[in-house]
Formats: sequence, C-alpha cells, structure tokens
Amino acid sequence: MKKKINNNPFTWNYSPAVETKEHIQINPQYNLFINGKFVKPNSNTFFDTYNPATEEKLAELSLANEKDVNAAVLAANNAYSKTWKKMPAKERAKYIFRIARVIQERARELAIIETMDGGKPIRESRDFDIPLAANHFFYYAGWADKLNYAFPNKTPQSLGVAAQIIPWNFPLLMAAWKIAPALATGNTVVLKPSENTSLTALKLAEIIRDCDLPAGVVNIITGPGSTGSFMVNHPNIHKIAFTGSTHIGKNIQHSIAGTNKKLTLELGGKAANIVFEDAPINQAVEGIINGIFFNQGHVCCAGSRLFVQENIAEEIINKLKARMETLIVGNPLDKNTDVGAINNKEQLSKIKSYLKMGKEDGITLYQTLGELPKKGYFCKPSLFINATQSSRVVQDEIFGPVLTIQTFRTIEEVIEKANNIPYGLSAGVWTDKGSKIFNLTKQLKAGVVWANTYNKFDPSSPFGGFKESGFGREGGLHGLMPYLKF
Repeated sequence: MKKKINNNPFTWNYSPAVETKEHIQINPQYNLFINGKFVKPNSNTFFDTYNPATEEKLAELSLANEKDVNAAVLAANNAYSKTWKKMPAKERAKYIFRIARVIQERARELAIIETMDGGKPIRESRDFDIPLAANHFFYYAGWADKLNYAFPNKTPQSLGVAAQIIPWNFPLLMAAWKIAPALATGNTVVLKPSENTSLTALKLAEIIRDCDLPAGVVNIITGPGSTGSFMVNHPNIHKIAFTGSTHIGKNIQHSIAGTNKKLTLELGGKAANIVFEDAPINQAVEGIINGIFFNQGHVCCAGSRLFVQENIAEEIINKLKARMETLIVGNPLDKNTDVGAINNKEQLSKIKSYLKMGKEDGITLYQTLGELPKKGYFCKPSLFINATQSSRVVQDEIFGPVLTIQTFRTIEEVIEKANNIPYGLSAGVWTDKGSKIFNLTKQLKAGVVWANTYNKFDPSSPFGGFKESGFGREGGLHGLMPYLKF
C-alpha cells in the first residue's frame, strides 16, 4: 500500500531510487593543479568540504595563498608564450574535443559528485549540468580554427592568461563556460572554483591531465575569497571572468581600474516571470515551478518574481500551491527528489532571514506541508502572495526556493514593475500572442527573455545581463569576444 510522504496528504512515497556511490572516487585530500601536476599548497593549509544534505565531510581541499597564485600564473604565462599561443588552432581544437569526450565518458561519476558536493538533485546534475558542460567543450572545439570566419575583416588575437572565478551553484558547468572559450581563442587559464563546491573542478583537472593538455595551459587552484583577490590583482593576468555576487563584482571593477585587464562579470539576478491571461495555464505553472523550485532557486536567472494578470491570479495561485505540494524535498541522490539541499549553512540562514523579513512586512507566506529531513540544510518551497514592489523579498536576490507573486492589469504596468529593480539578467513571458512576446522582449531590461518556457540553455546561445547583473556574454559566438583583441 502507498504511504504519504512526511504526513503530507498531497504526495505519495515512491520506491527509493538512490544513485549508488560505489563506483566514484573522492580522495581524502586534494592538492592544487598547477603546471599539469597536483602539487601541495605553499601554505600547507587545508580546509574541509561537506555534503550539504548529510553534513558529512567529503574531503580536504588546499588553500592557495599568494605564492601558489604566483606559481599558477607563471605556469600559465609560460604555457601561453611557449606552447599554446604557437600551436595550430586545429590542434588546440583536438584537445578541447578530447576533454568533451572524457566528460561524457565520466558523466555518471561527475553527476554524483556534483550532487554530493552541491546538494542539487541528481536529476539536474545528470540531465542538465554535466551534458551541457560537455556540450560547451564540443561547441568551442568547433570554433577554435574558425576565428577568422567568426570575425571577418578582423585579425583576432588571444589575450594571454585568463583568471576565472566561479560560484557554487553550477560548478562544472561554470568551469566549462569559462575554460572552453578561453582555450579555443588561444588563451591559458587559472581557475578558482567556489570553496564550497570544488570537487568537480578538481575532477576536471584530472580529466585535463589525462587528456595530455600541455602543462600549464589550465591551472585549477582552490581557496576562499582571498585566493581570488590575489588572482584579480596579479600583474600578469590579462583577462578576468567572474561569476558571483554583485558586491564582489563591483569590488573587482574597483581593483582593476586603471589597468589594461579585460573583464566580464555575470552577477546577481531577480528575474521577472510574467503570465498573461491568454497563456497556456498548466504549461506556465510547470514552467514557474521549473524556474524557481527544481533548482532550489540557486540560479542567478531563477524566475523568483512572478507577475500574473489580475483576472487569472486566483487560478494560477491555486494551481501553484497544488503543484508545490507534489514536490519531494529530500535526499538529492534519490532520483525521485525534486528539491535538494541548500548548498551551505550560511546560505540557508540568509534564506530564513528573508522569510522572516517578508512575514514582518505583512506578506502572506505559503509553504509546503511536508516535513524536512532532520539532517542537512533544507528549505521548504515558499510562496509570498500579494507581495509589494518595495519589499526587500521582491527587490533582493534571495538565492533560494522562494517565489514572490504580484498581479498586474496592463502591459505597461507589468513592464514598469519588472524593470523597477537593480538587476537585469533574465525574464520569462507566457502568452499565446507573438506580438506581446516581441513587445516585451524589446522593452524588458533583461539579457535573456524566454517565451513560453524557462531555464533553457544551449552552448550556441549567448547569456549575460544588464545593470547590476553584469556585462559581457558567455556562450555562442559572443562568448569568444571577451577572450580576443582585434
């Protein structure tokens, strides 16, 4: 007989479908990947990384200090001037293609480690993160020997050494977004993953080593914000690519002011997801759920601000509540799980503070009924109904499974509300009218606008934002430009 999940009358238990961990290997301790080898940190200091769903220690990671950063940058500069810059583009393409193939071959292992280290459901790691990471390497391998065709009547040239700093929400995918175009354009790399989710980046280092990429072309070092600061301020860095918070992005801009370093920033977001009365309602509800809850809201482009046309608001809210109650929150390695763990304790505390803040503002909070796991960092999918434009839960990036709902009557009203925010990364539009879609895509101040879908990505499509969501593009032909001079 079926049994209800966590005493929730709306959901039912499925037979457990937990992904096995037996075939994966996580070393007890990881060194820095510099000049083609794993080397001990000069600091001789290590820090722990944990599984956010169980709070169990996974491994010890090296803390790179200034001397380690110097060593990585030196290796990258030597590899650039002596090897990678001189190598024929079609030969560089072969290395990039080889990395893509090995990522595919080790996809299951990488997906499990991504889920254990980051807390996201195995379905997302398996079906989205890892395949898309491989696809980015495949895509840019194809561009490596075609730069003169990509930029006709110009003479594209590489920059040198790129310092790349990535966040904890998409560790391997973000590494691919940054490393693949840098290598395709003839640059070398020093990459620092988030201190909270470094394991798949270090696995990528193993793949790069096993693919015989020339030593020093890609260097992967681990550490906290201070490590990133040493990278940004290093005099022999020619390009900086950063994905993370707006606050740190602004600090980086200040740090490199007056230098010749090129910079791209992909920062925070607070996306508007707009549903018109003529939208396919059930499709829209599923898109809303996918845009905010399946990824725990840990996407800078998460559709965390929902705008619903007034006369269908009640229907949308009721359907959202019903669909939310079917979501399974729990073990991220279980294939039945829809909502996994929050990545770290500090982020969970931040989310809880915003939930408290919204209630204090008098906004109606709806949360799913089921109980949360007793161990790990979990948050119930949450809905703020009849939110006000001025509330901080509407204006601030929460980075968690929290959705705010506002209503509107006219197109002009919703455009004004959607744009009345510091961010401009992404948006969604749901309507049967193509004219409405084209009208909003022109007027919404967002780098990416999805129509009748949400969170769809492709290596050939550029991604990036406006305003405090940063500048520059990653992906597509546009993703080559930040790594070139003409």
